[in-house]
Amino acid sequence: MSELILFTSTFVLVFFLGTQSLSVNNGHYKMAFVNSFFIGTSQMVLFKLAPDANWSEAACFLAGGPLGITASMYVHPHLVRILKKRATP
Repeated sequence: MSELILFTSTFVLVFFLGTQSLSVNNGHYKMAFVNSFFIGTSQMVLFKLAPDANWSEAACFLAGGPLGITASMYVHPHLVRILKKRATP
């Protein structure tokens, strides 16, 4: 179970870090502001779980990063498009 939690928390953290980078680079101020809260929450979870990780947990921790950043790069343009549609009257 802790392997799944570590994988998920790493995936989520890297996903939000990637989204944050894309948002900042593209001038999406509101998205970057809100996204920062998700980054902080994800970091707190990892700081609690990662220090005592065994080998299988560490492997899951490491696997979450590459998948998280790839997912972020895929989802970000779609998310921006959805949010822009909402903002237009």
